Amino acid sequence: MVTHERARQWFLPAPLEEQPKVDVDTGVAHIARVYNFWLGGKDNFAADREAAELVITSYPSVLASVRAQREFLGRAVSYLAGEVGIRQFLDVGTGLPSADNTHEVAQRVAPRSRIVYVDNDPIVLAHARALLTSSPHGATAYLDADLRDTPAILAQAADTLDFSEPIAVMLIGVLHCVPDSDDPAGIVNRLLDAVPSGSYLVIAHPASDIHADQIRTAAKQLNQVMAEPVTLRTHAEVARFFDGLDLIEPGLVQLHRWRAIPADPGVELANYGGVARKP
Repeated sequence: MVTHERARQWFLPAPLEEQPKVDVDTGVAHIARVYNFWLGGKDNFAADREAAELVITSYPSVLASVRAQREFLGRAVSYLAGEVGIRQFLDVGTGLPSADNTHEVAQRVAPRSRIVYVDNDPIVLAHARALLTSSPHGATAYLDADLRDTPAILAQAADTLDFSEPIAVMLIGVLHCVPDSDDPAGIVNRLLDAVPSGSYLVIAHPASDIHADQIRTAAKQLNQVMAEPVTLRTHAEVARFFDGLDLIEPGLVQLHRWRAIPADPGVELANYGGVARKP
C-alpha cells in the first residue's frame, strides 16, 4: 500500500561549493559528474572534467550522444505518461538533475504522476536535500541506494509507489556501470519481477559496436581514471535485457532514432535505447 507522503519537486540547487558537506573523493572521476560535464553542467570536479575531456578527444560525438540520451528520456516518459497512461516511474541511476527530469516530463502530462529516483552518488544525495514541496497532486521521492541492492530499492520505493499498479522502470545510462560479473540481466529481471503486467522497462545504454574503434579507445581511457569501470555492450547484448518483454516500435534502436522527428537524423551515435511492455 502507498503511504501518504508530501509531493516534492526536484530542482537545480546551488553549486557544489554551497552544498552541505558529503563524503566525496574529488580526486577520482565519477560517472554522474562526468555526464554532468558533458551536458554543460557545473556540478563536477577537476578529475571529472579531465576524464570527460579524454573521451571527447577520442570520441567527439559523445556530446551529441549524451544529449540524445536526455532527449530520449523525455520522449519515452512523454509516451508512457501520455499515450500509455503510466502514472508511476521508478528511475534508477538518476544522476545529477538536468533539464526535463523524469518527474518534470511526467507531471507536465499527468500532474498526479508519482516518481521515485534512485542513485548512490553522494553528490546526487546532496542535490536531493534541495528537494522542494511541489503540487499536492503527484509525488517525487529520492532513495540513496545502489542498483545492485534491488531488495532495498523495492522496499523503500513501496512507500511512494503502488506495486499492484503498472510502473515504468527507468534504467537510463546506468547498466553500463554494472559489469557482467555482477549479472546486470539478473538485476533487471528482479526489478521487473516486482512490477505487475502492464508495466514498462526503459533502457538507454552506450554501444560498443558503433564507431567501434573510437569507442573502444574512449572507454579504455575513461576506465583508467574512473572509480568504477564502464562496460559498453553490443546491440545483441543490450537486447537481452528485454527478453520476455514486448518491445514498442521502433524497437531497440540508436537513441536519437527512437520516435524522433526526423526519424533518421542521418548520423550514427553510439548508444541504444528501447521501451518494452511486460506482458
